[in-house]
Amino acid sequence: MDLKSTTQAPTFAIHPYGFMDAADTLAIFIGAVTETAAADYAPEQIRAWARPGERELTSWHEAMQARSSFVATVDGVAAGFSDVDPKGYIDMMFVAPRFLRLGVARRLLAHIEAQVCAEGPVALTANVSITARPFFERQGFKVVAEQHPVMAGVTLTNYAMKKILAGN
Repeated sequence: MDLKSTTQAPTFAIHPYGFMDAADTLAIFIGAVTETAAADYAPEQIRAWARPGERELTSWHEAMQARSSFVATVDGVAAGFSDVDPKGYIDMMFVAPRFLRLGVARRLLAHIEAQVCAEGPVALTANVSITARPFFERQGFKVVAEQHPVMAGVTLTNYAMKKILAGN
């Protein structure tokens, strides 16, 4: 189904991450990195970041479960996911390539903001890819620093970003 050409508005939902979401979220991550981010990163950077043949579902699930993770669905299909820790740090926010530009990331971020505002953090922070930077800037985040992390021996570029939450 091509969601961008349908006349009926898609149904969005967000739920807490659970074991049944492990395979879908791993596939979303790999797709987002290997397809969406490929326009901004070299092939060796994409391979080092995604490591598609090396990721194991149990380890992925344990890491996702250790964070406060959420999954967004569109018409019942996993479309994206994100997380936030008690200090307001967003470690991951990824949207499946076929669900880009439908508002999935915006809805996930609004959900996270509501979550952390209820718990007390005064700001959200994230280390954001070149690809995601424009989205985060449109949502009120500011670049704090350009960074060059090394993954699997390959240097990438990302940005430390921060958003002061309303009322703080």
